[in-house]
Amino acid sequence: MRRAKEGDVDAYAVLLRAHEAAARRLAAVVSGIGDADEVAQDAFVKAWGGLGSFRPSAPFRPWLLRIVANEARNCRRAAGRRSAIERRAGEERLRADAAPSPEAALLAAGEREALLAAIERLPERDRLVIACRHLLELSEAETAAALDCRPGTVKSRLSRALERLRTEVGGDV
Repeated sequence: MRRAKEGDVDAYAVLLRAHEAAARRLAAVVSGIGDADEVAQDAFVKAWGGLGSFRPSAPFRPWLLRIVANEARNCRRAAGRRSAIERRAGEERLRADAAPSPEAALLAAGEREALLAAIERLPERDRLVIACRHLLELSEAETAAALDCRPGTVKSRLSRALERLRTEVGGDV
């Protein structure tokens, strides 16, 4: 981190590689646009420019993910459209799953699509907290840092968001 703050591009690249996948997934969930890679790249450039304001005692991952989340929100507002969050999340899940039977795969894909569609219908605040805690598997503290709120706020937001999600999918969550 010290070398990156001093302008070492290679050191910054090492930091990014460690968090790139999470940043891209978060960009896809929050922005809802087709090219989350572009959102993540824009956030990486902004983070490079903002390294001077990074506190060395703070964890890098939540700081970077906060920048990614802000950039994704900005892109979503600018685009004014929803995108293929189901497709991206579904593809990642299918790659991670063992080879299920064709029937099980079809059923699982349908359930996954329904759940992700329900998440997409939630307000942005709910989508963010669910994405951080359950899709990105961030800790409560990391989620709090990424969303710029207190850990207790993460707990209450997540509880309310999951309740709204249950209502959205008919109580199956």
